[in-house]
Amino acid sequence: MKQHSSSGEDEILSNSYDKVQAVFMDRDGTIGGTGHFVHPDSFTLYPNAQKSIDLLKLAGIRVFALTNQHRISRGEATVEAFNKQFQGYGFDQAYICPHEDECVCRKPKPGMLIDAAKEHNLDLTKCVVIGDVGSTDMLAAHAVGAKKILVRTGWGTPLINDISGEMGGNGA
Repeated sequence: MKQHSSSGEDEILSNSYDKVQAVFMDRDGTIGGTGHFVHPDSFTLYPNAQKSIDLLKLAGIRVFALTNQHRISRGEATVEAFNKQFQGYGFDQAYICPHEDECVCRKPKPGMLIDAAKEHNLDLTKCVVIGDVGSTDMLAAHAVGAKKILVRTGWGTPLINDISGEMGGNGA
């Protein structure tokens, strides 16, 4: 039975006949940072980001990080540093594309989502991708039929305002 509430997130998470199996969260601009690369040692979560991760896990939903980090290929950070950071936040696993050039895993391609589905026996149509960039996060989600949540943090608000302006809205 679907619970009625004022927030769409509650409806997505409480729909018992179509329970969310997992949530994939982008890092930069979605859970913290500036929307640009920030080394794991200097990265700061947004207020309530940790609480959100904890609440999802409390609800029995697996939570995965999903991030493009091409600076790894330049030697500016390591996969291990990112994995340590994501483990500290309570993510079940991190899917990190370290490549600068085109590859099968770099968002907007859905390679990381497909790998996660295989490794964790997920139906991606019962998963949610949360991100701040329509041209990467939302396109990757769309490619596999996942539910999409575009946040207003990072690059999200300018994108939402652009879309709203094109549609004659006010961005609210």
